[in-house]
Amino acid sequence: MGLRIRLARAGAKKRPYYRIVVADVRNPRDGRFLERVGSYNPLLRKDDPDRVKLVEDRIRHWLGHGAVPTDRVARFLGAANIIAVPAQRNNPDKAKPKKKAQERAAAAEAAKQAAAEAAAAAAEQEKAAAAASEPEAASESDGGGEDAPKED
Repeated sequence: MGLRIRLARAGAKKRPYYRIVVADVRNPRDGRFLERVGSYNPLLRKDDPDRVKLVEDRIRHWLGHGAVPTDRVARFLGAANIIAVPAQRNNPDKAKPKKKAQERAAAAEAAKQAAAEAAAAAAEQEKAAAAASEPEAASESDGGGEDAPKED
């Protein structure tokens, strides 16, 4: 039988209150449990002593019998010096956009690059047209045209 020290939700809608219980892993979150070993009230200030209450000797007893705390309960037990403080978990992949959003972003980026390349090509053509018309304008203004009289 796998034992878990976990939170069981109680309280009213939008007013959470949790019991810290020892339960079989197969039982539902708010279902049957073996023993209540504490409570957690997230509505209280973080420095309030009544925010987390633990029955330390019973928790040590169940830990000795193979009970495994969940991540949140392990943080509470680490803060109370019952177990070693667990390493802080970090899951940056969870915040990343999912597959379809990544595809949309890639398509938008590709369209943006195509528009930038088209604008650069248009600017290059405009430059080439300006450079081609410049020598014609210079030859007309230097007085070397056909209508000018030749000096001998």
